[in-house]
Amino acid sequence: RSMDNALPSSPTTRRVMLITGGSRGIGAATAVLAAKAGYAVAINYRDNAQAAAETANAVEAAGGEAWCVQADVANESDIMAMFAALDARFGRLDVLVNNAGVVDKKARVQDMTAERLTRMFTVNTISTFLCCREAVKRMSTELGKNGGSIINVSSAAARLGSANQYVDYAASKGAMDVLTIGLAQEVAGAGIRVNAVRPGLIDTEIHASGGLPNRVNDLAATVPMGRGGSATEVAEVILWLASDQASYTTMSFIDVSGGR
Repeated sequence: RSMDNALPSSPTTRRVMLITGGSRGIGAATAVLAAKAGYAVAINYRDNAQAAAETANAVEAAGGEAWCVQADVANESDIMAMFAALDARFGRLDVLVNNAGVVDKKARVQDMTAERLTRMFTVNTISTFLCCREAVKRMSTELGKNGGSIINVSSAAARLGSANQYVDYAASKGAMDVLTIGLAQEVAGAGIRVNAVRPGLIDTEIHASGGLPNRVNDLAATVPMGRGGSATEVAEVILWLASDQASYTTMSFIDVSGGR
């Protein structure tokens, strides 16, 4: 394995899964399950090389092939460089998991700045559009490729609105849901399935990054199942959507939210 984005080509016979924001949380859990399923896993990270390396070690311990690629998905040139490096490294792409995302501090809409909103939609929504664009070019049977699967990691917030916390985050995920619907219809005839998972309260580090490290425990009572979920519980659904077992499933949303 190498952290070097400029490795010479070493085409693989394994199916290749690219996970944005793959170094932690749901992304890391997905990487490990993908390894167990026999994928070569491209682990995208923004700046935490150590976390990416730890995830790569876990992938290899699970019998998979790992490759770490640094790119800030908020930056189109980084996205283009990441896909070019992927082409050079593997020469194929079978599954894209759009998992990278951010939250911000708890706020009401009346107090949100343009700067906050621009960051939110750039990282969570525009990056997903651009990564989908590049994936379709590498998957579409209309372009001579072998088909593939795109899984967007949305949020139950897209249904719930997240009033008094982060309506901007919820809206960025709502836009991702509309992308899932429209793109699924565009590429259904080109061998590409497009689906989304909508995690609810999941125990990952994203809550701390938004200033609410105890959010899952604090809100567990609002979940009909009475607890938060784990990153692995979300990853299991992502792996199913990526698999041939989901061969007739596209434009679908699976809520992994304990009934919330």
